[in-house]
Amino acid sequence: MDYLQILFFLVYAATTCAGVYLLIAKPTKGSALAAASLSGLFLGYTLIQIWQEGVMMFFINHSANLTGIQVWWDLVMATLIALFFILPRARKVGMNVIPWALLVGSTASIGLLAMCARLFWLENAASASNAASHAQPAA
Repeated sequence: MDYLQILFFLVYAATTCAGVYLLIAKPTKGSALAAASLSGLFLGYTLIQIWQEGVMMFFINHSANLTGIQVWWDLVMATLIALFFILPRARKVGMNVIPWALLVGSTASIGLLAMCARLFWLENAASASNAASHAQPAA
């Protein structure tokens, strides 16, 4: 096995563990730190890929055959579905969704994870603010 195949299986194992955790632990709030970290890691990996193979490799990879096109459409649909579910929550906490949607549209998962990090941070801050205001006794 070469290093790319090993990397494939490592990422597959890590995402499987993350999925099992989400199913078992049933978290009720998102982690801004986890989403921001994943966005940064994937951005770093993408920059290395661009440096080594060039931007055109994205086009070549997704247009070489039916499998590449299928993977491209899967990425596009998954990103749009995620935006569909995230945008109402983002609007509710006051995020300006147009720049975020443009970032997601141009970077897919990198922007989507960054958007989730910001959304989770705003939601958690609002929740903490509400809890603090309800905890103070009335004067």
